[in-house]
This record gives sequence, C-alpha cells and structure tokens, in this order.
Amino acid sequence: MLKKRDLIDPFNRAISYLRISVTDRCDFRCTYCMSEKMKFLPKKDVLSLEELDQITSAFIELGVQKLRVTGGEPLVRKEILSFFKSVSRHLENGGLKELTLTTNGSQLDRYAQDLFNCGVRRVNVSLDTLNEKKFKLLTRLGDINKVIKGIMKAKSVGLKVKINFVALKNVNEDELFQMLKWCQSNQFDLTFIEVMPLGDFEGEHRLDQYWSLMDLQSQIEQKWTLKNSDLNTGGPARYFQILETDQKIGFITPLSHNFCATCNRVRLTCTGELHTCLGQNNKTDLRDIVRRYPNDIEMLKHHIEAAILKKPKAHSFSYDNDEVSGQLLRYMSHTGG
Repeated sequence: MLKKRDLIDPFNRAISYLRISVTDRCDFRCTYCMSEKMKFLPKKDVLSLEELDQITSAFIELGVQKLRVTGGEPLVRKEILSFFKSVSRHLENGGLKELTLTTNGSQLDRYAQDLFNCGVRRVNVSLDTLNEKKFKLLTRLGDINKVIKGIMKAKSVGLKVKINFVALKNVNEDELFQMLKWCQSNQFDLTFIEVMPLGDFEGEHRLDQYWSLMDLQSQIEQKWTLKNSDLNTGGPARYFQILETDQKIGFITPLSHNFCATCNRVRLTCTGELHTCLGQNNKTDLRDIVRRYPNDIEMLKHHIEAAILKKPKAHSFSYDNDEVSGQLLRYMSHTGG
C-alpha cells in the first residue's frame, strides 16, 4: 500500500473523515429533508459503485480514516452490499479505521447481518419520534414498526446503534424524556441534532422548526446532572454523561454552538460533488475527473488536495433576529445526511 499523505486545510485542520452519499433516493419523504413529490436524479448523473469505490480509495490514500455512507437512504441503492464488501478491504489492510453508515432503519432487518459481515460495527439511525402517527406525518411514507424491528435486528447481530434525534420545535419537544428513557432501556446512544437551514419547501420553514439544543440541554439539566465526556467518535458531536443514569448523549449544534474550529470532514454527493463545508456552496466536481481520467487515482488525489486547500474556515448559517441567514437551497438527500 502507498504511503499516506495527510490532507491539511488552510486552517491546519487534518481531514480524516469522509461522508459519502451513495444515492439521493429514499423510501421516506421526511419533511425537513425533501419534497413530498421528489424528483430524483437520472441514473447517468449518479456515480457508479465503481466510481464511488475509486474516489473513496483516493481519499483513504490521502489519510481519511473514517468513512460514513449516507444518502438519501443508502440501503435502497441497488447492489449496495457490493460497495461495502469492496471498501471493507481498506479495513482489512489498515488503511481505514472505521466504516459506518447513517440510515432511516427501514432496511436494517434485511441488511444488518450483511453489514456486520462487511466490517461495519456502528450504525446511526434517524428516529425523531416514537409516536406512530407523528412518525407517519414526519416521514410521509415510513412505518415505525418496520424501523424498530430493523433497529432491534441491528442490535441482535452486534451492531452498536446510535439514535439521531432531530430537535423540531412544536413537533417532538414533548418526547424528549421519552426518547431518553427508551434509548437508555435499550442501551442505545442518543444524539440530538439541530435542524439546519438547507432549503425551504412545501411550507416547511426552518425558522419555525428550529429548537435550540441549548434549550434542550437546559431541560435535561433541570432533571439530571450532565458531565462532559472526553469521548470522540471523529464526528461533530459533543458528548455528555448523565450521572444519575450513566447514559451517554451527544449534541450536534451547527448553529447554537458551531463546531467549525475542529471540523475534520468533507462530503461527497452521489453526483460526485465534493463539498468541503456543508454550509457553503463551494464544490469540486470529482465525477468529471473520474470519468475523464478513468483509473487515474493520482489525478483524483491531485484535485482532492486542491479542493481541501479551499476549505472555508466556517459556515454562515444563522437564525438570528427571527430570520434565517446563510440558507442553502439544496436538498439534504443530495448532499448526504
């Protein structure tokens, strides 16, 4: 294996974490993520699994140690297991330290064992409510019973499950302690996430949905004692331990307490756009490179390194003064959750 060379951005941050969207398609239509009548990309615009593998391998040769597969819903991509099986070679040779994914859980009952066999050890499952009717309203197409069954299957095969709970004002505020209790009883980690201003569509306004995690944390602290944790999973979450229950919880706060200073990650869309910051529009077209120069991994690495040198210091998202600023009209399903 070639000697790695580190990816360092202009602010001396080492880029070691790649989030890669393998599809924009999803079997849900979550209100804060996509339109109910979503028009998905034509197949020709989406990277093939072989192209995804080639770009991923280039990043790993450049020092990326953690790979998270996202979507859309990654497990609805045809032949997606072949991608996991192929990329797992980087786990076996030590080039990659962790291969994981974020999923809505709908396909976990089917794929959990295969994912474990490919070297996946942790999965993040998006679950914003335990209420069946509310779940249907939020996801439009989802079946919470199928998701819960998939989560339990993942746990049973040895996958460590973390629940991602997007905090939505006037939607799931009343379920805060119910979700905490459910995760504790099932030994699931739990991370709270602030909704981000990525597109307004069909009356779903980000400002109306925004629930600051500073407020959420304050509610928890009125009942329990939170202690800072030194846990670092390589992502943006800040972790705490609830002393009374010994439960671990995380907060992802891109707005109320942004994590830009320690950002170690970049995102690759399913169309091959490399976004060095989720909250900025600058991007590099790696699909063009991988198709113009097939099998030329050095050319890919050259363009990746050039893109990292343009990584901005911070995003520009804000909900100040009852207004949304820095908003990007881009579907989260395109960029990767």
